[in-house]
Amino acid sequence: MDNTNDSGNDTLQDINELLKIRRQKLSKLQEDGRDPFHIVKYDVDTKNVNITNDFAKFEGKSVSVAGRIITRRNMGKASFIDLLDGSGRMQVYVRKNEIGDELYEEFKKYDIGDIVGIKGEVFKTQKDEISIRANSVVMLTKSLQILPEKFHGLKDPDLRYRQRYVDLIVNEEVRTAFVKRSAVIKSVRKFLDNREYMEVETPVLQTITGGASARPFATHHNSLNIDMYMRISLEPYLKRLIVGGFERVYEIGRVFRNEGISIKHNPEFTLLELYEAYTDYHGMMDLTEELIKTVAMDVNGSLVIENGEHKIDVSTPFERITMIDAVKKYADVDFDDIHTSEDAKKLADARHIKYEKHHKKGDILNLFFEEYVEDKLIQPTFILDHPVEISPLTKRKPNNADYTERFELFILGREFANAYSELNDPIDQRIRFEHQEALRVAGDEEANPIDEDFILSLEYGMPPTGGLGVGIDRLVMLITNSNSIRDVILFPTMKPTNQ
Repeated sequence: MDNTNDSGNDTLQDINELLKIRRQKLSKLQEDGRDPFHIVKYDVDTKNVNITNDFAKFEGKSVSVAGRIITRRNMGKASFIDLLDGSGRMQVYVRKNEIGDELYEEFKKYDIGDIVGIKGEVFKTQKDEISIRANSVVMLTKSLQILPEKFHGLKDPDLRYRQRYVDLIVNEEVRTAFVKRSAVIKSVRKFLDNREYMEVETPVLQTITGGASARPFATHHNSLNIDMYMRISLEPYLKRLIVGGFERVYEIGRVFRNEGISIKHNPEFTLLELYEAYTDYHGMMDLTEELIKTVAMDVNGSLVIENGEHKIDVSTPFERITMIDAVKKYADVDFDDIHTSEDAKKLADARHIKYEKHHKKGDILNLFFEEYVEDKLIQPTFILDHPVEISPLTKRKPNNADYTERFELFILGREFANAYSELNDPIDQRIRFEHQEALRVAGDEEANPIDEDFILSLEYGMPPTGGLGVGIDRLVMLITNSNSIRDVILFPTMKPTNQ
């Protein structure tokens, strides 16, 4: 067998020599007037998956397909290749007697990775494998690189993320994950559209950041000569639309936070936020639960989601527990018995929990929750009634002004959703903003400045409103059984290799 066809003997050759041979093959095609890069179109009339899923319809019929050669097996006067298109693989049987001596000899020089067009008849082999018997083969694109399968596969995560285009070619499970990601977003849109929510778009570049505790990315607008920021949330402008009379709005968009990178965090990520007039956080809880169930069934066809060693059952009502009761359950501390910030800090000292000088009782409660509770929340759990110190845009509870009508949804020890009964009192909102501004001036880079225009919008009157934010990337991680957020973002943020 010719070593230039990426046979098993290729590994004995220097990789640079193999790359050189591929370029020589391209030069020969160009010299012969058959430059594949001059081909601008190839008529494709079906996809591989259509043939696989409906063989009875296609059996004996002529089809035209195109894709990348993934594997090949030469057997003298006949060859088998696996052809990968956007829908999946298909075996193709190429015989010298079918396509002619000259074309077959040329076909034998094709390499794994080349993109080809195939016309032929659908049939089943003696081993009962659905295939295409080719009567025409044409080179559409010459691959000048060697697919990593030939050299122990593309397994290094860092290289996979940097060269996602190769990752998608050689790792079928990666392609499947991103097909599911698209299906998740389609399911979310359909769910909300069917409930008469209107999809909108709001500014990505903003002069004031708000809606989350996060450090923004800063830039400068030359023409206006003003500093601007990439949005850290979708909230402020969506709530302005509620003021304007749109009673149900949502946006699925990218947000940007200048924070660390981990398996749970990427500096830019996809967020769903929605707002509905005349409801509260209880209404948002019901909506969130139904949304998760709908997406799981639409995408995976089951209400039990397998993720690692866990089976997440979304068919039963999600547990609902206050933050205070959760800390009492898992940390054996009752914050109802703690009345001052000083007492809370003494307790934190006793438990070796680090805090900032400006932290108050509510901040300390949240630190206890993060330390003792989060990683215990495997099955879907709503954590309710957060302290006001960490909820600057949330309505206070009518019977306890130290706490707010807010919940977070936790699954597998991770936050998946955050929702409020939205604060619509402009006077209270100004007080909360002033507290945030004081923290910012004191050096807290995640605190928000005062947004005067947002306060002005509330002074015109915003109806009682429920709001919800869902991290789309984390939802996709759950649905696809992925451990890292980088596995569900096509091109995650990476440090350049030359730095």
